[in-house]
Amino acid sequence: MRLTVRIKPGAKTEAVEKLLNNEFLVRVKSPAIEGKANKALIKALSGYFNIQKNRISIARGLNSKNKIVDII
Repeated sequence: MRLTVRIKPGAKTEAVEKLLNNEFLVRVKSPAIEGKANKALIKALSGYFNIQKNRISIARGLNSKNKIVDII
C-alpha cells in the first residue's frame, strides 16, 4: 500500500490523522534533524496501523515534509 503523508515535526502532541483515502497528516514531537522526524513518523504509522516498523519505508521525500510511504 502506498500512502501520501504530510509530516509536522516539532509538534506538541503526536497524532496521525486520515485526510483522504491514502493521505495522512502525521504530527511528531521529534525535530527534523538527522532523520529523527522520519524515525518518529515510522513509529507513529506502525502504531496507527498496528504493524511492525520494518514493514514501513519512505519511498520519496526523506528531506521533505511531503512524503510517499510504502507499507508492505
